[in-house]
This record gives sequence, C-alpha cells and structure tokens, in this order.
Amino acid sequence: MSVQLNHTVVQAKDRDETAAFLVDVLGLEPAPVYGPFRVVSLGNDVSLDVVQAGEAVVPQHYAFLVSEEEFDQIWDRIKSRGLTYWADPHHTQPERINTHDGGRGLYWSDPNGHNLEIITVPYGGWGQRS
Repeated sequence: MSVQLNHTVVQAKDRDETAAFLVDVLGLEPAPVYGPFRVVSLGNDVSLDVVQAGEAVVPQHYAFLVSEEEFDQIWDRIKSRGLTYWADPHHTQPERINTHDGGRGLYWSDPNGHNLEIITVPYGGWGQRS
C-alpha cells in the first residue's frame, strides 16, 4: 500500500464558522460533525478535520489543487466576499494572481489567519493537469 494523506487537523477559534467558511469558499459539501471535529471533505478522499482550539491558533498553510473552472469559481467567491487575496505566500502582491508553472494560483486568509492557497498546476509542473 502506498502512503496517502487521509486527514489533517485544522485548529480554529470557532470550529463551525471555520468549517462553514471553507465549505462556502471552496464550494464543498456541508461539513458533518464527527466527535470534536467538523469534517471538511475534499475531492481526493482527504479531509480537513476542523477542531475548536483550546488556546491561540497557530496559523498554518493549506494548499488546494483545483481545476481551471474551480479556480474561477473560488476566485469569484473570494472576490464576492470582499476578501483580500495575494499572488504570493508572503502577501506582498495584493489583488493579483500568479501564473507559476503555467497554471494560476492565489492566496487568502481564513478567519484564523491560516494561509490558504489554490493552484491549478502543482509546483514544478509535475503531474500537470490537462
């Protein structure tokens, strides 16, 4: 069996708000409750298990590989919510997207300060989508 990522835990100041934010912006199915988590399911059988943080949230980075069509839909939702987005991970190029590796990408923040990213081509162009 090859090793695959199954899930990761996302800490949140407000579990329900964060899960709803991710579901809404990314255009995903509602996140059901499983124990202390809201489970945000992604298209590749990986989930983001959102949990209420017992202390301050340490911002993390989460990158999502999406199709060109999904990119446009997510970008439209980001803009319609009035969220700031950037072309770079250090947030120095506001209201721009990047075109690295022949694809498109952008970054934005969730309510906890997590640095979210969508890309249409993986870094280095390996495994390019057609």
